[in-house]
Amino acid sequence: MKSYAPEVIADSTGKWCGNSLRFATREEAEANVRDLKMRWMLVRETRVIESDDRVNYAWVDGKLVALVKREEQIR
Repeated sequence: MKSYAPEVIADSTGKWCGNSLRFATREEAEANVRDLKMRWMLVRETRVIESDDRVNYAWVDGKLVALVKREEQIR
């Protein structure tokens, strides 16, 4: 099952950086990364990539919602 991961470039290196957030839809990931860009002043570019990781977050009514407990993510 694929998921979608938001990534940003936030410095002059041009390196894409992401985190452990994985969404069920591209639209959720895009909404999340747009929100991040609004809050972080140094974001230069954003993108969403496909991932083979399992979905662990949802974007609901403009808020991030964890779908699994933190201990389960570490496994």
